[in-house]
Amino acid sequence: MPTINEPRKSGITVLENVSVEELKPYIDWTPFFQTWELRGRYPDIFRDARFGNEAGKLFDDAQALLDRIGREKLLIMKGVAGIFPANSNGDDIEVYSDENRNTVLLCIHTLRQQQEKPSGERHLALADFIAPIESGKKDYIGGFAVTAGLGLDRLLRQFAREHDDYQRIMAQALADRLAEAFAEMLHEKVRRELWGYAPDEKLSNEELIAGKYRGIRPAPGYPACPDHTEKAGLFTLLNAETNTGITLTETFAMDPAASVCGYYFAHPQARYFVLGKIGRDQVEDYARRKGMSVQETEKWLAPVLNYDPEQEKTDLQ
Repeated sequence: MPTINEPRKSGITVLENVSVEELKPYIDWTPFFQTWELRGRYPDIFRDARFGNEAGKLFDDAQALLDRIGREKLLIMKGVAGIFPANSNGDDIEVYSDENRNTVLLCIHTLRQQQEKPSGERHLALADFIAPIESGKKDYIGGFAVTAGLGLDRLLRQFAREHDDYQRIMAQALADRLAEAFAEMLHEKVRRELWGYAPDEKLSNEELIAGKYRGIRPAPGYPACPDHTEKAGLFTLLNAETNTGITLTETFAMDPAASVCGYYFAHPQARYFVLGKIGRDQVEDYARRKGMSVQETEKWLAPVLNYDPEQEKTDLQ
């Protein structure tokens, strides 16, 4: 087990009044062009014989709207990050209220890969990146939620009234890019200052986008942890609704949509992975751990099941 870094600032940190200028250096522009169905990587796309001229005009228009958003404060950007004592307990991660580690604030439920893998290759779960209770080591986990979408609905309505679909789509695309940039900026702040395990890190925007740093920030609903219902616990842990204004819908989508949330893992070997398909045995165990019915669990995990629950019901009749 590698050395565990105690955070410089544990608990919750709230960021308010974050400016467009602060986030600009962290924007990944490649997905922005994909929104407009222009294929190519930024900045190489400007030299593309087919898309270069159009990409250049889009970029100039995006800069103009970004400047206006910043100048007139058309979007409000808020975020929260937290770092907490934690240990893994099997495939669960127990998050504790303090360093005494007697009170569990939150139990994060993770899933483990089950597909066939080459001999010697591990079947991963996110819990593997946190020291187990039985190791006696005091580990930590982080979480975050950020938004760049406060005020976006008002701006979209304004462009709709003006029948300006171009600017309406542009505003939505820029809000999404700002939210992702906010997540990138905050993760860097966590690594260098709040957790402080990489105080001397100096990476370019390209290196940040490529994830050349230590640690990961997987989000509930994404390939390594596909269960969107885990957002509820994360939001409670961070008091995210109060601290950021982001709310969760009945289907655990975030509102405003231009928002990002997830966990921070600092383990040097932590990496992103795809869970893949899982079997009924794990689903039943996961349902038990979460205190949910198997049927409800199957509903939320439907995209990753290696069986058809409805077909199995039919076969039993």
